[in-house]
Amino acid sequence: MSSALWYFSRATGIVALVFFTAVVVLGFLNTSRLATRRWPRSALADLHRNLSLASLVFLAAHIVFAVVDGYVNLSWLAVLVPFVSGYQPFWVGLGAAAVDLLLAIVVTSLLRARIPLRVWRAVHWLAYLCWPVALVHGIGLVASDSARPLLVSLDIACVIAVLAAATVRFSSTHPDTEARRLSSLQR
Repeated sequence: MSSALWYFSRATGIVALVFFTAVVVLGFLNTSRLATRRWPRSALADLHRNLSLASLVFLAAHIVFAVVDGYVNLSWLAVLVPFVSGYQPFWVGLGAAAVDLLLAIVVTSLLRARIPLRVWRAVHWLAYLCWPVALVHGIGLVASDSARPLLVSLDIACVIAVLAAATVRFSSTHPDTEARRLSSLQR
């Protein structure tokens, strides 16, 4: 049974990475004001939110399977407190740091209607730190894995997707960037 839990932990972690990558990409695209008649901004926002929830489910499963597995000594404390794990403390610690950042994002998102927009937005920017920390967590833990070439390819695809979306978001033709540039020229 333990090896099945180990495989479930790995599989749910991989799916969580792919889903969180899609969430980050959708976040970039939604803030880029990229919308069409077929995909209005509200549809992008709904997809972003629903995929975020699905990502959380896979992350929770990943964590539960990893702790319950027992193959390595991983405590519930190590899930939340970075760098205290007896097993691969640095790499597991990065995962714990990503979980902590994600918890801040989730809590403020749940409180979005009750907190100032500036606070929510500032905390939500942690997603751009959370994602690469989680990615590096996964890369570090699979460094000796026999499936490494496939996982490295997946990691590269995720990085390319996020970089492409970030390029679109921060390109000079972005409506907000263009408006800011014109505004600064008028001063």
